[in-house]
Amino acid sequence: MQPSNLTIQNPILPGFQPDPSFVRAGEDYYIATSTFEWFPGVQIHHSRDLIHWELLPQPLTRLEQLDLRGIPSSGGVWAPALSYHDGLFYLLYTNVAARKSVYKDLGNYLVTAESIEGPWSDPIFLNGSGFDPYLFHDEDGTKWVLNMQWDFRDDHKRFSGIVMQQYDPRQKKLVGPVNAIYHGTDIGVTEGPQLFQRDGYYYLLVAEGGTGANHAATLARSRHIEGPYETDPEYPIMTTSSNSDFPLQNAGHGSLVETHTGEWYMAHICSRPFEGTKLNPLGRETSIQRCRWTEDGWLRLDHDGRLPALIVPAPQFASEAAPAMQAITEKDNFDAAELHRVFQTLRVPADPSWLTLTERPGYLRLRGRESLLSWHRQSMAARRLQHLECTVETRMEYDPDHFMQMAGLVFYYDEADYYYLRVTQDSEKGRVLGVVMSKAGKYEECRAQEINVDTWESFYLRAVVRDRELRFFASPDGNLWQAVSDTLDIGSLSDEYGGKLGFTGTMIGLCAQDLNGELKHADFDYFSYRPFLH
Repeated sequence: MQPSNLTIQNPILPGFQPDPSFVRAGEDYYIATSTFEWFPGVQIHHSRDLIHWELLPQPLTRLEQLDLRGIPSSGGVWAPALSYHDGLFYLLYTNVAARKSVYKDLGNYLVTAESIEGPWSDPIFLNGSGFDPYLFHDEDGTKWVLNMQWDFRDDHKRFSGIVMQQYDPRQKKLVGPVNAIYHGTDIGVTEGPQLFQRDGYYYLLVAEGGTGANHAATLARSRHIEGPYETDPEYPIMTTSSNSDFPLQNAGHGSLVETHTGEWYMAHICSRPFEGTKLNPLGRETSIQRCRWTEDGWLRLDHDGRLPALIVPAPQFASEAAPAMQAITEKDNFDAAELHRVFQTLRVPADPSWLTLTERPGYLRLRGRESLLSWHRQSMAARRLQHLECTVETRMEYDPDHFMQMAGLVFYYDEADYYYLRVTQDSEKGRVLGVVMSKAGKYEECRAQEINVDTWESFYLRAVVRDRELRFFASPDGNLWQAVSDTLDIGSLSDEYGGKLGFTGTMIGLCAQDLNGELKHADFDYFSYRPFLH
């Protein structure tokens, strides 16, 4: 087979798509990524050429599989691990219930499916000793679960290494002793294990350095599965820790695949912060690197060095004819009976009691529930921000009776950081439209730009993103637009804004609140997301 002249442009999965787990099933390639507090759980993308990627149905769609009610922001689903063996897909995931204290309250679970599109089984609880579980299928038929070990004791490292225990598929549980197999390097924060076999070695790929500026991918190997593991003498394989100006920052948490033509690629986390800052409203994204093996059996980036490449050679089997993929349309007219998979809801499944596309055909109807501060019963459907040059628009019909009722368009990171263009009721003016915001937990109402809309029959709402700038606009008819905000800093919707150390990214949502508990509804006619093409 002749080498392909095609290339892969990074990141391959733009926007909030972190912690990739990369797997091949025949000639099909899949990447699973973390979803944290967003439901359904785990994003899975499919490709036939490593260039074009299609979002598949999310696997964790039932409360029996994933209960996120009360889960803190940036908790929930961490680092899923997807594998395929003997015609069955396996998906491991962590559900983190507490993350900011010395303790980590969490559970690691396993679900399976014969088809990548499901249905997926009810979950099997594995353990709670640490996050980032991984299932290894050994050539001798045994199966092993690896995860990082969390240690809360004062005189111990919190990240105390990688542990491993056998999984018995007949008993559907872990059995036998727990073995500590690797303690990491001086980079520290060892997590995200992936184990695979090659040329008589067990290779262990781990993430190190945390998910920020010191993030890295490190490889170790052993002749025996239980170790001891020898670290690559030229570790790490990849990092941007010494190159703060490089376009793809925070590179690490790798996952390796050998293609059906014998080539090696590594999917990994990266981010694209604003120049001179650590702020990245697109969140942690997924890129891919071509790799090669040295004569002495160590892995290197194909282009040499430790920095990830922005443009990577495509595999030999890639061709000019792009595989058929389901396109994500720029405009959703809400004509389907179910919400498009590009949308997710916050912590709870979409339920007809608060979200329906059939009660008024052609409209998304949201019934207002709890506030944007809630970790339980928010009425929000949102998609990822994936471009820093784009326009978002919707048309809403809404008739609030009270200031405790509001609905509109929100740019949301978490309950502490958001910008919300909303319609509500004012006791003197009637219906008003304006922006409220929260930055690092400080709530503010932009009263100077608020407009009276009591005579409007419907509300066209628009947001324009240009690099770091966000502006909101409104119109009664979709033709004559007026600004409803000054220029807002979208950098506040970032992982490290205000020192919060979150792990997600900006979501753009349609939402409604009714703090009176009357379930006042808002109807949305469409949702459009249009990137600016250069």
